[in-house]
Amino acid sequence: MQRPPQISTPQVLARIREVVNDMVTPSWLESVPRKFGDKSSGTLKADEWRTMATVYLPIALISLWGTGTIHSSSSNAIYLRAVLQHTMDLVCAVSIACLRTMTLDRMDAYRQYLKSWASGLKDLHPSCNHTINGHMAFHIYDFLRLFGPARFWWCFPFERLIGHLQRITHNHMHSELEATMSISFLKGTRLWQWINRLDPTGMQNLV
Repeated sequence: MQRPPQISTPQVLARIREVVNDMVTPSWLESVPRKFGDKSSGTLKADEWRTMATVYLPIALISLWGTGTIHSSSSNAIYLRAVLQHTMDLVCAVSIACLRTMTLDRMDAYRQYLKSWASGLKDLHPSCNHTINGHMAFHIYDFLRLFGPARFWWCFPFERLIGHLQRITHNHMHSELEATMSISFLKGTRLWQWINRLDPTGMQNLV
């Protein structure tokens, strides 16, 4: 029996990097490392994985494995297009969950795409095993019904804040760091109040 072609190859990684470097994106779209997969780029954060999975990967993989692409044999072409379709099931599920508005039809579509992806995992990737993350992903459907779009309750803003805090230069005197941050926050709040004040002479009340 002929073995299926490899998926994670240097050629695939190179194509992903080409898309990341050459693609023109809106200014509000979060960036991802230009040397994706290189040790120097570090580990992607959750929000970077979302951008990678919903923007760059689909374009890269479709250009490699989609209709009209050339492969060494017809069996390889069929297999890689099946892998592409399977991957796109997950991409569609993630994209729907990240929409700014949510409807019952979208919730049902999310669950259907996720079910299709989970059902085909062992068929296309026999060495992969189902994990608790896959099980928990189905419960996102329940959260969408209870709390609305994932943007209302995801933790990306808090992760960004933690990242900013970790990059703050300090002298390892942590008690002073917290005090400095608190004072800076209060100063910023007072400045915002003053800028938005109704009484132009009310500055003395904020000092």
